[in-house]
Amino acid sequence: MNSSNSLHLQGFIPGHRKSSRPFVILGVGLVLALLLGRPAHAQSAVNCAAPATSAPTTPAIVSVASTAYGTVLVEGSAGYTGCSLYVLTSDELRTLTSGAEPFACSNNQNVLGAACDSILWPALLTNGAPIAGPGVNPALLGTVTRTDVVPGESVQQVTYAGLPLYRFLLDETPGETEGANLFDPVTSPVGIWYLVEPNHGHPATGQARLVLETAAVNGTGPARTVLAVVMDTDLSIAPNTSFPVYTLSVEGDDGQGYPWSNGAACRGICAAVPWPPVLTSGQPAAGPGIDQQDVGTIVRPDGTHQVTYKGKPVYLFWGDAYIPGTTGTQGIYGHGKITPWGVFNTVPPSP
Repeated sequence: MNSSNSLHLQGFIPGHRKSSRPFVILGVGLVLALLLGRPAHAQSAVNCAAPATSAPTTPAIVSVASTAYGTVLVEGSAGYTGCSLYVLTSDELRTLTSGAEPFACSNNQNVLGAACDSILWPALLTNGAPIAGPGVNPALLGTVTRTDVVPGESVQQVTYAGLPLYRFLLDETPGETEGANLFDPVTSPVGIWYLVEPNHGHPATGQARLVLETAAVNGTGPARTVLAVVMDTDLSIAPNTSFPVYTLSVEGDDGQGYPWSNGAACRGICAAVPWPPVLTSGQPAAGPGIDQQDVGTIVRPDGTHQVTYKGKPVYLFWGDAYIPGTTGTQGIYGHGKITPWGVFNTVPPSP
């Protein structure tokens, strides 16, 4: 498929995502016309799915709301009050390289053929310093200059704890969280979209859930049953998709059920892009065939809580990201990968 002239989307047009009609391929011009010309959702004066196609004239307001994932950041600006806000883990790469890398969600071509930063995940733009609503830590609010969101213009995007904030195309109305924990193969590089807790700017993940998954090695090889984690939690077109998890060879157990590295062996670029840690809010849950006593957490150096299995931290692999029926193929693509940080391997089910 040529991403420059087609948009391969199932349910990615607001108002159509609950449909069970077969997958269709639409021209980009038609889809963008629908998106840009579509009135606000019939049930709400607020249209959270509106694209970011022009520079704002007022400061953005960031507020908080209570959700199933805890208290999270939402937009408080007129016309967008209550719309969920997200950060993308792979944007951390730009932070780690002092801006040398491009934004992971940009207007570069992608498999869906629509700009990530203005259509799929509209950037939260501001005219002037953003305003912190009640419950928001003003010290964590900031801005970053973007020249790729609005054609021909330099605009300011709101950041929180250093990461840019976005809305999501499928969140049509306030309170929707379809982008929560979305392992996104469309961004470049691949990353995970998280809601944001306001106190420290950490991902608001909710409770992680480990399950068993059977998938083909490298997508076409023999099938293998491995430990996996449920992601894409609220994504209506493919909810609760599972992805294999991996342990790192250099992260051992000290004999008391506590990893000696405390998740520090894979951090920085390792954790930002190819091997994001599996995060959780509170104790993770064990699905069928998994002993709850084998599942735990550690506190990573950045203060986030990472899931462990039998005392070893577990990670996702960016090459496994896919959206069923939309882009990518289910499979186990990271097993046995030799990296600068060690060797990553899948986790077989306990006997």
